[in-house]
Amino acid sequence: MTTKEKINKQLEQLSEEQLDQVSEFIAFLKFREKFINPIINTERISQLYQEFAEEDRQLAEQGINEYAELLKQEDQS
Repeated sequence: MTTKEKINKQLEQLSEEQLDQVSEFIAFLKFREKFINPIINTERISQLYQEFAEEDRQLAEQGINEYAELLKQEDQS
């Protein structure tokens, strides 16, 4: 007798309340599985990395330009 067959046989003997509890436990197992083995979309991660890298580069350039301007103002004072 397989595990599935054993479980099915035991399920037939449970009350409605017990079946509700089993159902909740099964839902919990499925929910937990999503966090233990998450589906990783490497293509999406790569896309986000490229977007953030570009944004970081732009912010760095903007920051260095502002820094250079502050140095000029300091030199003029």
